Amino acid sequence: MKESRGKILIIDDDPFFQKVLSDAFNENGFTVFNASDGIEGIKVFLEKAPDAVLSDLVMPRMGGVSTCMEIGRLAGDKQPVIVLLTSMFHEPPHEHDAPDMGAKVHIPKSTKAVDIVIIVEQLLGRKKIQQG
Repeated sequence: MKESRGKILIIDDDPFFQKVLSDAFNENGFTVFNASDGIEGIKVFLEKAPDAVLSDLVMPRMGGVSTCMEIGRLAGDKQPVIVLLTSMFHEPPHEHDAPDMGAKVHIPKSTKAVDIVIIVEQLLGRKKIQQG
């Protein structure tokens, strides 16, 4: 068993989308944890300390914005890469200088799973460089 390239937490209430994305990350050597809403997502985040969190925007119980902001707050100095997945915006994936709605990166859900993996890989790679 080769070493994991990182831990990814996927928070989404759509089981099909969650599986497609989980499979894509698994196939690329990542360890994946899943949660079906923000409350569960925060619990898993605290237990597993993932390197990246991908959260759906619209979910029951606790939406993506609150989830991302709470994870950012709880993470303190050890900020994961936080990505907000949304089906509401159709512009290409983009990064903000400061977190917007709790996440620096917004990716439309229509983006191919493999492309989402590539974006997260790049963000994790850049984060490693910045941390030295």
